[in-house]
Amino acid sequence: MAESTPPAPPRIFAPSRRIAARRRAEALQRLPDAPHYLLDDLIEDVEERLSFLRFEPRRALVIGDWTGSLARSLRLRGIEVVEAEPASGFDEEAPYPFDGFDLIASLGTLDTVNDLPGALIHARRALAPGGMLIASFLSSGSLPRLREIMLAADADRPAARIHPMVDVRAGGQLLQRTLYADPVIDQRPLQVSFRSFERLIGDLRAQAHSSVLADPGPALGKAALARAKAAFEAAGANGKTVETFEILTLSGWKK
Repeated sequence: MAESTPPAPPRIFAPSRRIAARRRAEALQRLPDAPHYLLDDLIEDVEERLSFLRFEPRRALVIGDWTGSLARSLRLRGIEVVEAEPASGFDEEAPYPFDGFDLIASLGTLDTVNDLPGALIHARRALAPGGMLIASFLSSGSLPRLREIMLAADADRPAARIHPMVDVRAGGQLLQRTLYADPVIDQRPLQVSFRSFERLIGDLRAQAHSSVLADPGPALGKAALARAKAAFEAAGANGKTVETFEILTLSGWKK
């Protein structure tokens, strides 16, 4: 009997919108005072983990760092670094065009792939024996205020505005399923205060965290936008509304 073909992963995200969102973010990052606190946090965490583990890779792949700061930091330590970016055509759901890495650092990109298990498998195959993956991205529990605001804005006709996200338990199961050794899964919150609804949305766009859903729902009309702004103000205090970003980090080794 012939082997059955595994079912295709559900199409939650539109690859074309994902690439467009990251290209828009790269353009916005050229503006003065562009926000990049999420990426800064991910980079700092990778550096802290490497220091804690006293792990000195010889060759590393950095995915998703448009600032180039992690690559520069690693090169100062004598590490050979290859950089890859989805906006430039790097496909995380396909076999990598290069391999043999002692470290792969994936920063803020894997939450918007349709086939996350497949993406993790491709990353493991690109590692050298004894190599390590550190993958961080926004996870379940992120943007609770924005979710409430969008529900208020849509009133009695709610639409998909924010994509589903991976939680800690699912992250652990994914690492085990994709055969990473000594998996470590952790989640940490990053809280940011915003003075306006427009600033919150602007920061998300500038950091490539706007919606890339295949079916994004209708645009907000004037009345819905007014409800969103009112809900934003009602959720805050002293002119500020605090939003939470939950960052999930998956790490494991190729034995």
